[in-house]
Amino acid sequence: MEKVLFINGSPEKRGNTAALAKDLLQGIDYETLNLTDYKVYSYGQNFADDQFNEILAKMKEAQIIVIGSPVYWHNICGSIRNLLDRFYGPVNPGELAGRTLFFLFQGAAPEQWMLEAGEYTMERFAGLYGMKYAGMATDLTQTRELAKALK
Repeated sequence: MEKVLFINGSPEKRGNTAALAKDLLQGIDYETLNLTDYKVYSYGQNFADDQFNEILAKMKEAQIIVIGSPVYWHNICGSIRNLLDRFYGPVNPGELAGRTLFFLFQGAAPEQWMLEAGEYTMERFAGLYGMKYAGMATDLTQTRELAKALK
C-alpha cells in the first residue's frame, strides 16, 4: 500500500482545505501533517528547534503527497510558501523522484490568475524535485475529478 501524506497549510485543521483533502482521499489511509504544528523557520534562518527536516523525512517516506493551501493575499498561504522556500539548498533537484504530487488550493473567491499562479508554482516545484504533478483542485467537483487519478 502506498503511503499518502497530506500537508495542510491552513491554520484551520478541520477547515475547507482539510475537507477537500478528506474528499480527495476518501477510502484511502493517509497521514495529515498540519504545518501550524511545526516550527519551520524562514529560508536563511538557522534555529535548533527548526522542524523542516522532520517534514522532509515524512515527504520522503510517502509515495503520494497532497499539499493543501488556502488562498491568502492572492497566493499560496505563507506556511506552504515557506516550506517550498526551505527546499533551496538542503534538497537536491530530483530528490523526491517517484512520488506524485496533488495540489488543493481553495479560497472564497479567487480570481483565475491567482489559481494559475498557484498551480504554476506547484507544477514547477514538483518538476524540480522529480515528482509527477497530478494536478490541482479548487472545489469539490474538481477534487472528485482529481480523485480518479488515485484509483
